[in-house]
Amino acid sequence: MIPRQRYPFLLAIGLGLAYALITRLLFDPGNGFYKLFENELLSVAFLVIMPLSFGAITAHFTPQTASAWWRLAWAPLLAVLSFLATALLFHLEGFICVLIMSPLFLFMAWIGAAIYVGFTDDTPSKKDKTLVVAAFAVLPFLAGMLENQVDNPDNFRRVENSVLIDAPAAVVWQHIVRVAPIGAADLRPSLIDDIGFPRPIEATLTHEGVGGVRHATFERGVEFIETVDDWQPLRRLSFSIVPNTATIPPTTFDEHVIVGGRFFDVLRGTYELRPAGPGRTRLVLYSEQRLSTHLNWYAGLWTGYVMSEIQGRILLVLKQRCEPKQTWTSPPSPLSKKEGELVSSFNH
Repeated sequence: MIPRQRYPFLLAIGLGLAYALITRLLFDPGNGFYKLFENELLSVAFLVIMPLSFGAITAHFTPQTASAWWRLAWAPLLAVLSFLATALLFHLEGFICVLIMSPLFLFMAWIGAAIYVGFTDDTPSKKDKTLVVAAFAVLPFLAGMLENQVDNPDNFRRVENSVLIDAPAAVVWQHIVRVAPIGAADLRPSLIDDIGFPRPIEATLTHEGVGGVRHATFERGVEFIETVDDWQPLRRLSFSIVPNTATIPPTTFDEHVIVGGRFFDVLRGTYELRPAGPGRTRLVLYSEQRLSTHLNWYAGLWTGYVMSEIQGRILLVLKQRCEPKQTWTSPPSPLSKKEGELVSSFNH
């Protein structure tokens, strides 16, 4: 079914794919090589250097008679897509990880192909070209062993979202202290649903004031325990966050993006209510995260996007529930005596 003249191209893509899969298996923490590559898959060696070598190997085996477009663009592209599809098909990676890897893999594979061609196009000797591609092939393993000598740096980031609500602070406060159940229809569509992040369900509170414990639940058994340490009625609610690992099934998150793991954690959350004119309130929600990888600059782009989407969707739900035009069947919790006094003084 495939023309014979296409066989060399398929061989080039297949050899590049084989190299990527072998490297993936050797870098996996479940085998005996883990001690050599302790930073394993979430590392510069695997996410940056490996696709660089991947692209060089694919370009090396692509026929010399092929056009520059094939050697530099199409062959690396098809090889990377084949690897990502195989990783998904055989459950080597989850969809989230494949999505995160894709831009880096494609870009670095193209760079690797370009470097290889630049080094070897004027080299007639097959032996010299073989030595060059062999150097590319061992590069990820050398880089992995060197990277293993350097600890992962901790990077602390803050993601902030806000929304303007046509309701006074007293109304908004009632809805953030406890968040009544959220249905799927309440949330606007988002890419994070498609890539498998659980939707928020509700947030309960054991008692009001400092020391109160919120239980923020998400789909598929995900729960976060939030202990209130800053309670300023009508102004500010802040809490530490700890994932309840006892309730989170191991299949909910990919091991490399699990909250509270080696590489990523959400440490705190804060609501702030800011006056925005008569009967209006600006509600701000921000969280603080820890990233611990050698690619914090890149991982931060993804974690920042995901956290911003989660927070932004929750804020829109709260806005809909607080504004008079929105009908909401579940009544908010009543104000405490102290909060009622604050509202009364605020109104006067």
